[in-house]
Amino acid sequence: MSYLSHLECPRCGEEHSADKPINLCQCGGPLLARYDLKRLTQKLSPADLRGRVATMWRYREFLPVEDGQEPVTLGEGCTPTFPLNELGKRWGMSDLMLKDEGLCPTGTFKARGASAGITRAKALGIATVAMPTAGNAGGAWSAYGARARMEVIIAMPADAPEMAKTECIAYGAKTFLVDGLISDAGKMIAAGAKEHGWFEVSTLKEPYRIEGKKTMGLEIAEDSGWRDLPDVVIYPTGGGVGIIGIWKALAELEEVGWISGKKPKMVAVQSDGCAPIVEAFEAGRRDSDFWEGAHTLAGGIRVPKALGDFLVLDAIRESGGTALTVSDEEIVAAHAELAEVEGALICPEGAAAAAAAKKLREDGFIAAGDRVLILNTGSGLKYPEMTEVNLEVLPKGGRLPV
Repeated sequence: MSYLSHLECPRCGEEHSADKPINLCQCGGPLLARYDLKRLTQKLSPADLRGRVATMWRYREFLPVEDGQEPVTLGEGCTPTFPLNELGKRWGMSDLMLKDEGLCPTGTFKARGASAGITRAKALGIATVAMPTAGNAGGAWSAYGARARMEVIIAMPADAPEMAKTECIAYGAKTFLVDGLISDAGKMIAAGAKEHGWFEVSTLKEPYRIEGKKTMGLEIAEDSGWRDLPDVVIYPTGGGVGIIGIWKALAELEEVGWISGKKPKMVAVQSDGCAPIVEAFEAGRRDSDFWEGAHTLAGGIRVPKALGDFLVLDAIRESGGTALTVSDEEIVAAHAELAEVEGALICPEGAAAAAAAKKLREDGFIAAGDRVLILNTGSGLKYPEMTEVNLEVLPKGGRLPV
């Protein structure tokens, strides 16, 4: 049996059945999956994970899947965490680490949410899913939809990365470009879902993407031996599902008694060209305003208004964390420094998180001895435009000018 119990609205508290397709609560709030954690505690311990498959489905009891049901998987999860020793020295941190989600299938952490979301959609008999995307989520859901033999409808901004467009088309998704932002694409998807009966899987408009994302938190805890958690977790924040998921995972682990004591301070990083959550945090509000004229080279954090903004802000405040912005210039500099110094070619959103770590150490939020974990959400190989290539072609038979 699945330990999935029901769905719950974190805004109004209304409970909903998990046995049928549903998008939002009647109040308009997103829905969160809840589990029978008391029963889970009686059946599962950390020792039971030993020897299990090294994917996110090693935590299947914490996920929306029936016992015996085969998840739709490409081997996502269990990504490596490694130290950034040289950068730590340069930036004044003795224990700086990077968790590299770029090694997930489709090259980003979006594979986790797609695996969980498509798995549950298939179990509920959904035939067609539709979503707006800034790029990487579309590629991931297209891939997992193809594996599940499910129709996928994608709308994305026309200036989304070329690789993201290519992925969606290669996986057979019906792909449309929109002259505008992800919010404009979202309006078109919502209208199409209503007209054609597609199941909309926009960020937090279905309950299960977040369950895949929360496995990052489960991995962080397991990699820490269930006790020596990082002091600070830094996350690039657009729709915010990752930071919400990590915080949800830690709360569930605390409830089942697998972790105790101080949890990490959660840090949300946005661009200074699109910072609705940072603005709301600094103003002391629980909801953000729509950010007009959003712009940044890091497309994954160019989200003018997140449906789950209040959940991100709750996680930041409950953990004693913070929210801050970085500039595109700081993103480019951090991207280059990580590649040249640590051999880590990361995505622009991950570079934003790295730039934020440097700023937080400089202003004293991070202490020299803190254990600091940066989340890189995607592979830098998907963003060749981040590195300028201007090389001279040498004639055959000549000598290298070194």
